[in-house]
Amino acid sequence: MSRLIIRHETRYAYERPVAFGPHQLLVRPRGGHALRVVKGALTFSPRGETRWRYDAYGNCVCQLNVSEESDEFFILSELEIERFPAPLEPQEVDDPRTATPIVYPATDRAVLGPYIEPVTVDPEGLLLRWLHGLAPSVGEPALDYVLRLNRAIHQQFDYEARQEEGTQAPHETVALGRGTCRDFAWLMVETLRRVGFAARFVSGYLYSPGHDGVRGAGATHAWCEVFLPAFGWMDFDPTNGLAEAADLIPVAVSRTPAEAAPISGSILGDPGASRMVVKVDVSLAEPLASAA
Repeated sequence: MSRLIIRHETRYAYERPVAFGPHQLLVRPRGGHALRVVKGALTFSPRGETRWRYDAYGNCVCQLNVSEESDEFFILSELEIERFPAPLEPQEVDDPRTATPIVYPATDRAVLGPYIEPVTVDPEGLLLRWLHGLAPSVGEPALDYVLRLNRAIHQQFDYEARQEEGTQAPHETVALGRGTCRDFAWLMVETLRRVGFAARFVSGYLYSPGHDGVRGAGATHAWCEVFLPAFGWMDFDPTNGLAEAADLIPVAVSRTPAEAAPISGSILGDPGASRMVVKVDVSLAEPLASAA
């Protein structure tokens, strides 16, 4: 078990004061057997009201309604969480459904359908041609194939940080040969869907002490979840080549990247020039004092 402190600060600055439409915040993980939220605090400016709910994916959502105009918008989420990691270990699974081509039981497929159907187009076949070089072989264990794809994206593409919002289409990432963590996650999700896997987009945080050799540290992070028979939903981070890593802290899952944006909403009026700065810090909490 590890106890972590997460500080996620987002600051928007505008040339002129604006009004704010409703905003949706996805900054708080939903607790479960692998993660427990010990405490959390949300600070924001200008003033407003919040309402918490669960969305259709089961994500914990904060609806923020700001009541004043301002030339700045500040949001700070502070969390203390406990992680209970279950590292990926070799397992012998004697089940033909765990080999490619992947076959889901009918009961699972009824739920997984939206995550199997690709969302993006591939107008010039760039993604398909790239996929042909990484296609699963008949009978290859499904977990082995997903791990192989995860490594391939990590090794073949250059990482670049990008402050601008939005995610590249998978065929654009293939054409450019580079991208951010969300681009690589989306590439993996849509590639897996094209070979019959159920996959979804995940946004959250990455614990990376020292940031040595870690890509995507110091900001929000994104990766891919894949549903495998006999295993369930499993985490794969193609940006860093990680699988089922305790350092991945999920906050939101969705069918598309836009639905998992940490902050989304609208402004009313002409802001002129604008700027956004995001700072994320994930650190170990101080050890609890022992009883006397």
